[in-house]
Amino acid sequence: MMVDDNRGRKRARLTDDVIRKIWERLKRGHYQHDIAADLGINQGRISEIRTGKRGHHITGRSPM
Repeated sequence: MMVDDNRGRKRARLTDDVIRKIWERLKRGHYQHDIAADLGINQGRISEIRTGKRGHHITGRSPM
């Protein structure tokens, strides 16, 4: 989901559903930079999700 930030730029919102989709793609062996490009977010956000720095609040599923 894309939202405008306070400067009028489009930013992707990392909802719980998006984080779950990222986990699934990581489990299937997709590259972080490919996932990031598809979602329009920085590859660093994918890395943070993979390592548990983001999305750790979601229960019932592990990042990897």
